[in-house]
Amino acid sequence: MQTKITAVQPAPNIPLSLFAGALLYGGLCVLAGVLGTKIASLGHWPMVGDMAVESGIFAFLLLVVLGSATAELHGADTANRLVRFGFVPLVVSMVLLIMVINVVPPAPFWHDQSAFSRLLGQGARMQFAGLISYGTSQTLNVAVFARLAHSSGAGRLLWLRAWLASLCSQIVDTVIFITISFYGVIDTATGLPMPLSSLMTGQIIAKLILSTIMVPPLIYLFVALGRALDGKKG
Repeated sequence: MQTKITAVQPAPNIPLSLFAGALLYGGLCVLAGVLGTKIASLGHWPMVGDMAVESGIFAFLLLVVLGSATAELHGADTANRLVRFGFVPLVVSMVLLIMVINVVPPAPFWHDQSAFSRLLGQGARMQFAGLISYGTSQTLNVAVFARLAHSSGAGRLLWLRAWLASLCSQIVDTVIFITISFYGVIDTATGLPMPLSSLMTGQIIAKLILSTIMVPPLIYLFVALGRALDGKKG
């Protein structure tokens, strides 16, 4: 009796920078929603005035930089797959939050259920808005970054490509999220529909300022770290 031996296919060799970046990317996808429950003050700015932004933007900007860095190091196709796989931790975290808030009963001696629900419990409409805005804006970020790389030449003007891609993605993310979340919603204070244009304008200005400050240095840092993890010289 002969035994048939089947060759075992070797596991794909995943670059260390991609493996580490994917882990960080998944964690930031979840963290962005949690941080978004706090509205942060950015202080008073000349010609702009007082600015405030939801704190999830800090995690979201890191997602944008990670997407651009992945496109720079491993190509746009890999970066787009990273964006698509980002839906997995997003959806799983949403389902778990819904279950913990609405299904799992609190312990008798724990009295913070209402605060927990208020801070972490988003409605279905806002969750849907978050998924759509995430997928669209992150895909756009990679597309713009890759297109600019093709036009300017590989490795050139890294900070400018990442910055412009971030600006485009931040504008689209804000427009989609606020439109889906608040279109037709009545402001209880005024009895009028929510002022979508005002909400968008303030958020977009704040996000563009943060993108200008954070993205150029971070893209160089992430790309340098990725090359170091993979044993490549810059």
